Amino acid sequence: MAKREIQIPRSVIALLCTLLQLCFGTVYAWSFFQTILVRQLGWTFTETAWAFSIAIFSLGTSAAWAGAMLPRFGPRKLAVAGSVMFSGGYMIASLALHLDFIPLFYLGYGVIGGAGIGLGYVTPVATAAKWFPDRKGLVTGIVVMGFGVGAFLLSKVLAPFLVLRTESDLTLVFLWLGIVFACILLPSSFVLSDPKTAVVPVADDEPMEFEDSVAPYLRSSEFVLMWIVFFFNIAAGISVISFQSELLQEVWGFADPSLEPVTLAEYGATLIAVSSLCNGVGRLFWGLLSDRIGRVGVFRILLASQMIVFGILMTERNPWIFSALVCYVLLCFGGGFATMPSFVLDVFGSKKMSNIYGAILTAWAAAGICGPLYVGYLKDQYPDRAVIYCFLIGIFMLGLGYVFSYLLNDDRIRLSRPTLESTLRQYGILSR
Repeated sequence: MAKREIQIPRSVIALLCTLLQLCFGTVYAWSFFQTILVRQLGWTFTETAWAFSIAIFSLGTSAAWAGAMLPRFGPRKLAVAGSVMFSGGYMIASLALHLDFIPLFYLGYGVIGGAGIGLGYVTPVATAAKWFPDRKGLVTGIVVMGFGVGAFLLSKVLAPFLVLRTESDLTLVFLWLGIVFACILLPSSFVLSDPKTAVVPVADDEPMEFEDSVAPYLRSSEFVLMWIVFFFNIAAGISVISFQSELLQEVWGFADPSLEPVTLAEYGATLIAVSSLCNGVGRLFWGLLSDRIGRVGVFRILLASQMIVFGILMTERNPWIFSALVCYVLLCFGGGFATMPSFVLDVFGSKKMSNIYGAILTAWAAAGICGPLYVGYLKDQYPDRAVIYCFLIGIFMLGLGYVFSYLLNDDRIRLSRPTLESTLRQYGILSR
């Protein structure tokens, strides 16, 4: 008698995909450890910024590869590999902290851990979309929202608890984080799978895709412009993410010099948590708004409004207003990630979605190197004026992105003219 396979409810799959994103998204809580590493180990801000930059670079490049390989290997293998690498990266980082050897920390937390996030990032989004072809926009919005909220999990739950229990021993904190993530991620990854039968509705007016190779699309002006606009939005936002705790502590220090370092650290952790919620909500809000006003329109609003916010942040010294504006930046940061998948789908079609969106994520990798490093350099070289310089550069990047957005449109790309054979196949006259 043949074995009867158990079909997992799609609601469970959606929950597991969101749980995976929640754990991987804890990378955005990096600034929680930024000040602690500088104070305990004597590393400079630039040296610690390199760890975060390498992690984001590895994330973006591995996500691009995973997007291309997902149809070949399937979601389970990539999710398991990503989970092992992400958890193992924390454990290697723990050893590096014990040895006070920063190159090993770069390898563990940055290269291995970051690549693990990249393998795991693409998988839940694509898998959830296959299970919910009738509610694709909603479910992918919820899943990517989990990635944005991940920093809340680490900054307000896991990290403070472990710091307290280990008496601020970062070696043990990173070790236990690796163990906890492994216990959550691995069981979830092993259950992940594509649906046995997937029906993807295709709109009647969706044009036939005549070009099989992805390379011509990656060389198109549409792809290049989308990459550039995406890069500038991420670079501006991630520069704030990488140092938001430290920046707020400085602002609070100016407002009330009597505050103790422990209290300032708590304020910084709270900002990470609240802004991460904004990051998550932004992925849902802007994604839904883009369905109404278009993807290009949303990106123009994101970039233009952030230019104004960055201008205010240059001189704002009220910690409450400063925090609110940072939260808005994170709302826009998440909005870019929510809008881009649908943008790629609109312009390039569903058949090439995985490959092209993976390639678009290399903008994330490049921004991860650019954003945190220039902030770290400015804080080391110009500690008294770093905040002003950081936001001034952010305004410049957002302005460039806004200019390039006027070269974009939401129209579907077509690189070659239809042939008689492809037209007959499109209308069902000729079998495939």
